[in-house]
Amino acid sequence: MYVLGCPLYLIPSDSLSKEKIILGIDPGTTVMGFGIIKVINKQMHFVQMNELMLRKYDDPYIKLKIIFERTIELIDTFHPDEIAIEAPFYGKNVQSMLKLGRAQGVAMAAGLSRQIPITEYMPKKIKMAITGNGNASKEQVAKMLQGLLKLKVLPKNLDSTDGLAAAVCHFYNEEKLVVGHKYTGWEAFIKKNPQKLG
Repeated sequence: MYVLGCPLYLIPSDSLSKEKIILGIDPGTTVMGFGIIKVINKQMHFVQMNELMLRKYDDPYIKLKIIFERTIELIDTFHPDEIAIEAPFYGKNVQSMLKLGRAQGVAMAAGLSRQIPITEYMPKKIKMAITGNGNASKEQVAKMLQGLLKLKVLPKNLDSTDGLAAAVCHFYNEEKLVVGHKYTGWEAFIKKNPQKLG
């Protein structure tokens, strides 16, 4: 597990309404990465990034349960105003896509159960927002984040920086009219995804 502490900020009382916490999630059934930023007066501040390691669990349903519980724990600890989540990459391996989709769905369900708005971003959109290149490597994204958020060190594995990248992407796109697929609750999710009911 990789944890960086949250720096202290003295916040004037008149600026409290301009604060926002964004939780970014990179879902996975082997490793789930997440990153949290605080936005104060339209300025980003790093809070934390970490990884949920799931390799030791053989039962896929136990993995989903842990993803749900850990996401709820993050929400209850950091009280994010919004969640940004990376959408599954559409590849040729159907089984991998199915597993990723389940992991993403469980993380989204956790956020929706707490009535937190969720925005979904494609991997290329996140990379483009951070580096200006939709085909950037994980290492390039991590290095750019290190400079943007003044991170002293980077984690050995880069799943946590992928989660952090989703949060930063959401920050950059929040002023735009189209920011990805946004869900504000179960009704909105079902309305936009009727095919997932069957």
